[in-house]
Amino acid sequence: MDPQWDDLKIFLAVAREESLSGAGRILKLDPATVGRRVARLEEAVDTPLFVKSPQGYALSAAGERLLEHGEQVEQAMRAATESLAGTSEGLSGQIRIGAPDGCANFLLPQVCARISEQNPDLDIQIVALPRVVNLTRREADLAIAVSAPTAGRLLVQKITDYKLHLVGSRRYLRRSPSIETLEDLKGRPMIGYIPDMIFDAELDYLSDLGVTRVALASNSVSVQLRLVNTGAGLCMAHDFALPTNKRLRQVLTEQISLTRSFYLVRHQGDQRSERLNRIATQLVDGLRAEVEKLEAPT
Repeated sequence: MDPQWDDLKIFLAVAREESLSGAGRILKLDPATVGRRVARLEEAVDTPLFVKSPQGYALSAAGERLLEHGEQVEQAMRAATESLAGTSEGLSGQIRIGAPDGCANFLLPQVCARISEQNPDLDIQIVALPRVVNLTRREADLAIAVSAPTAGRLLVQKITDYKLHLVGSRRYLRRSPSIETLEDLKGRPMIGYIPDMIFDAELDYLSDLGVTRVALASNSVSVQLRLVNTGAGLCMAHDFALPTNKRLRQVLTEQISLTRSFYLVRHQGDQRSERLNRIATQLVDGLRAEVEKLEAPT
């Protein structure tokens, strides 16, 4: 018996969540039903698709092969649904965008608000994660990354470059000895990421400055900036975050300046979806314009 689409949907959910309970939450089915459907599919294809253990459900070699075909069917079904619905001026349905903390806090709200205004039937969800978004598990439909992934069946598009500079609060800079050279940074309290929670080397800003101790740390950019605003020390900050943190001032701008990039990442097969293509275009154009506006000298 050939697998049916309903069976493949359950298979994909278990493969992504690696558990019956996780798949059940997504599918709105109880775990026992999910387990029976998986067993029925394995019986139909006459091979184990998962390796069961106390840690969960891991794909077997046959499951890995079926995953690729299952995702192709999923993408084809999505494209067929969109085609039957027809195209219209506005976008509709739900879209989930995963992004690192800085982008999610200081760029996406404005960009997504404008997209929502232009497409009132579109539901937009922003997932801010202090790690790489897992597209394979469908944590998001589109992901924004600070490094271009090199593995997996992914479509990667560079969005834009952005700048970072060393900043301190006006209060801190008034009360501390002046900072004129790199030598003046010695002994200054630094604020940054928790070292062992840096999920991408592109975010390891302070190591570029030779900083070996982070006095105050957080895995959240917003928390780091709140710490700097209290006058607790200095940190590397996105230029696009400064318009909403008006008490912060850049220091040593000529000596310390970093450039990083944002990339849009999605499943390669999703490029067949006219809807996702349109959303991706609006998102990329919006982010480019927002970074340019917020980084512009005032």
